[in-house]
Amino acid sequence: MEKGRVRALLPIGVFLASFLGLGIASGDFNTMPAVVGFLIALAVAFFQNPSLKFDEKIKVITKGVGEENIITMCLIFLAAGGFSGAVRAAGGVDSTVNFCLSILPSSVSVMGLMLIGCFISLSMGTSMGTIAALAPIAGGISEKTGFSAALCIGAVVCGAMFGDNLSMISDTTIAAVKTQGCDMKDKFKANFLIVLPAAVLSLLIFVLITRHADYTVEGPLEYNLLKILPYLVVLAGALLGCNVFAVLLGGTVLSLVVGVATGEIAPFEMFTSVGEGVTGMYDITVISILVACVVALMREYGGIDSILYFIRKRIRGPRGAQLGIALLTLLVDIATANNTVTIVIAGPIAREVAREYEIEPKRTASILDIFASVGQGLLPYGAQLLLAAQAVEAAPFEIMPYLYYPWLMGVSAVCFMFFTVKKPCSKL
Repeated sequence: MEKGRVRALLPIGVFLASFLGLGIASGDFNTMPAVVGFLIALAVAFFQNPSLKFDEKIKVITKGVGEENIITMCLIFLAAGGFSGAVRAAGGVDSTVNFCLSILPSSVSVMGLMLIGCFISLSMGTSMGTIAALAPIAGGISEKTGFSAALCIGAVVCGAMFGDNLSMISDTTIAAVKTQGCDMKDKFKANFLIVLPAAVLSLLIFVLITRHADYTVEGPLEYNLLKILPYLVVLAGALLGCNVFAVLLGGTVLSLVVGVATGEIAPFEMFTSVGEGVTGMYDITVISILVACVVALMREYGGIDSILYFIRKRIRGPRGAQLGIALLTLLVDIATANNTVTIVIAGPIAREVAREYEIEPKRTASILDIFASVGQGLLPYGAQLLLAAQAVEAAPFEIMPYLYYPWLMGVSAVCFMFFTVKKPCSKL
């Protein structure tokens, strides 16, 4: 295996140092816009490796941006923006929030956000679609109740990450199963036993930290069930396992129809509301493209190879092998900021390690998927947190203290590695 070049990871270090450093120094993490931070990181990446010509570097980043996962992610952003703009203009957000607050006690409203997020993400198979669907509701509950926006959207992200690594139609699950050569149902069972304690404990934490809430909502909680219909359709589509694009586009069309029917949207203003929602996603779409550019150059320079080599050389024994796979997955995700790409990169190495130390494929697949989600759920420059932060106008670092589930999921997985005894598998 090639040693790679550790210095190729410098662009991510520069981004974190500037983004986090300025935020700490100024006390405001919005001081350094993420898009500017990644432009700086991209400039650093371009100045590295002078042996590679500028035109060749352009070809490298063009290929990186053109990857299926990157294009899909950007399209989801735009589809989510269209739905958000349409449902808000139709009065769906206010009606849904008012309806939830009229039937839920204050002590479980935030926990309810995570629980609904768990069901949607498990059914839809995408954390991005889940965050896009629930972010407006989280923002509305924050405004009505006085709970911080970071807390409410943090609960949504926790729920979104639950299904991201567990759903049978999630791209990360499919990648983990395919790279390790195990059955989907076996991986699901192994994965579910590991993450269930973390999910239950996270739900209890949200109940505990909001148990003394005593808010008084001024004015009547007016809602129209017809305006809530688009959210119900999105939820039903998710539970039925429909394609995320079909769910979001269907919700957008239905929102426009409801908005016009109830008089909330003038017929000639339908497309304006959709356009405003899509425009609101421009920043995060550009950031995703910049991240893909930086990652493509780091991979070309040997940065990813250096991570793989570092982990592979330090593995000792079956438990050490599992920890090594977990650490490998985390480091690759930090470098790529994409959990599916992470599994595709780390998967072949993980399978080789599993074969050598006789680790069951279903366990290796679970470790890959879990720790890719742990990293992705906590990265301040990951697509999930960037989308969540933009939705409620908060900084990613303000949301991170409330991301209990990704942390607990990682702790639960490590505990399973140390305290469960698995029979060695046959050589693959």
